[in-house]
Amino acid sequence: MKAALARWAYDALLWVVAPLYRVRLWRRGAVEPLYRHAMAERFGRGYPPARPGAVWIHAVSLGETRAAAALIDALRAARPGLRLLLTHGTATGREAGAALLQPGDAQCWLPYDAPAAVRRFLDHWQPAVGVLMETEVWPNLVRRATRAGVPVLLVNARLSDRSLRRGLRFEALLRPAMAALARVLAQTEADAERLRAAGAPQVEVAGNLKFDVTPDADRLAQGRAWAQVGARPLVLAASTREGEEAELLAAWPSVASAARLLLVARHPQRFDEVAALVERAGLSLSRRSAWPAAGPDDAARAADVWLGDTMGELPAYYAAARVALLGGSFAPLGGQNLIEAAACGCPVLMGPHTFNFAEAAERSIAAGAAERVGDLASAVRRAVALLADEAVRGRMATQALDFAAAHRGAARRMAAAILSQLAGR
Repeated sequence: MKAALARWAYDALLWVVAPLYRVRLWRRGAVEPLYRHAMAERFGRGYPPARPGAVWIHAVSLGETRAAAALIDALRAARPGLRLLLTHGTATGREAGAALLQPGDAQCWLPYDAPAAVRRFLDHWQPAVGVLMETEVWPNLVRRATRAGVPVLLVNARLSDRSLRRGLRFEALLRPAMAALARVLAQTEADAERLRAAGAPQVEVAGNLKFDVTPDADRLAQGRAWAQVGARPLVLAASTREGEEAELLAAWPSVASAARLLLVARHPQRFDEVAALVERAGLSLSRRSAWPAAGPDDAARAADVWLGDTMGELPAYYAAARVALLGGSFAPLGGQNLIEAAACGCPVLMGPHTFNFAEAAERSIAAGAAERVGDLASAVRRAVALLADEAVRGRMATQALDFAAAHRGAARRMAAAILSQLAGR
């Protein structure tokens, strides 16, 4: 009874806020036009013709889509000719996912979790199996997929202590959704324990897909070429979040003569805002999007700060930098993915808040690939010290590459688990 009442309240809330959801998408589309594309799909309508039986993978945003690329490669290697349906929630995720498609595959937005929208989505596509990446467990989606005979797996799954506590406030919704999952493949044993506590019945540890993502060689070469521009070495602030840039820029003028800051905000809709922060800090700015095809121009050579305002070039930014400051870890936001930095051989300085990637953060520190500092001012000072100590910095770079290589293999294990659900189909 409690679960039924919770579902009724949840569905009623979704019905009430649906108009606001449309408005939010339209407003975001003013900055990122892809949000206004195929909006009917968000409500389970307007799909192209479909063939039943695809493997459906939901990768909500850019990070999950990049991780899904390694899984997709492993699935195609194990079963050539496999057809995929990719769904996303953000414009950056959908744009990155388009590059992963092959003939016969399809791509669309994941529908709003309203019962009718989810039903139309499943009736139209009729996937053979569903794969949700990391944390994307939606009550109606999982429940109705299971009722339609579509097994749903949660892969590369993670759940922090904070997210578990929040989720258990709504356990009448959370536990039935978790219990309906056919299988959960967790990143770490700590994640597995929390997922079991949330109600998932079949949980295994399979590792982290992000270790299996290989940086593009052309991007790495591009970044190394940028590193040769000018006399000042580059310090990268990677995937920063709101509030972090202002603190970083306040600390930067004292070291600007020793290093150039390469600043990459997490969300593209904030690029202009971050550019304005740089200018208000009295620092000269060069935007990556304004460079000619040959690379940094004279204005870039003279600038104190480079703003990485492009998508898909983070490996180049890591390759260009001597050391990276991990965005999202200096405010209580849980940190961003540090594994990509390690795979590019870039040492990392992280702040106190890495609960989204707690085990990877601690393992990278233990491996000598990263260090933890108390705040951004301390991070700036430590970054400059590492630039002056090439022996220590070089050793950290080597240990970062070794750390990334030592934890690969999750894609193969997860692909095997997904394909086992297709047996007899």
